[in-house]
Amino acid sequence: MKYIPLLSFLLYLQLGFCQKQDMRSLDELINTDEPGWELVLEWMKEATNEIEVLPRDTARARTALVQTQVTTRSPMGGIIYETGGILVDHGWIRILGSGSEKMTRGLPEWNKGKAFGEFGERPPFLLIADDAIGGFFALNGGAFGEDLGNIYYLSPDNLAWESLEIGYSDFIYWTFTGDLAQFYEGLRWKNWEKEVKEMGADRGMSFYPFLWTEYEDLEALNKKDVPIEELWTLCQEVRKQLFDQVKDK
Repeated sequence: MKYIPLLSFLLYLQLGFCQKQDMRSLDELINTDEPGWELVLEWMKEATNEIEVLPRDTARARTALVQTQVTTRSPMGGIIYETGGILVDHGWIRILGSGSEKMTRGLPEWNKGKAFGEFGERPPFLLIADDAIGGFFALNGGAFGEDLGNIYYLSPDNLAWESLEIGYSDFIYWTFTGDLAQFYEGLRWKNWEKEVKEMGADRGMSFYPFLWTEYEDLEALNKKDVPIEELWTLCQEVRKQLFDQVKDK
């Protein structure tokens, strides 16, 4: 696998969004000498999982890049600027880009109100992808520990942020080539491919009883697709309740 050297990637993280600074212009963020998108295209050639690159809207892509303040030298900047997002494995994983008709959420607008209040603020984390069951992937900006730049996963079956011990570039490569069936073992139901494609990339599957409760058979749970925003909100509310209960003891 080819990737940005660790030092360069960490420097990009620091300058791109981990410091409070003046907003850089579009021209300052576009890098034509070493575009990160070329790396992503190389990784796609090695893909073992189904990939769908969503078309970008040029004006929206430009706005999203400025709002995110990452350069196109990075894979993240390349994905934001060159795509409306990327769907992996029949749409099971949704990698956020600048937004499109098929996935209306762009990375910066999706994070506003969740990771930060206003564009240009320093976020403690950055949501970069999610999945069909309401699991969320975030880049650590300090909220989860000192391993800045590592990707964390918030799983709907335990509601805990857990480190994947990889950075953004390795995460993208993993979604393209990794054993997703093993990673999601026990969390996929019969005919999930068809249902995930039909519900779309702005929605997620809600289960009842919830996945974080005790149950014997996933197939026996009631399920329906709901807006992914609803799953994020529910997850945060339950996490807060659990945290408050632990704090009160």
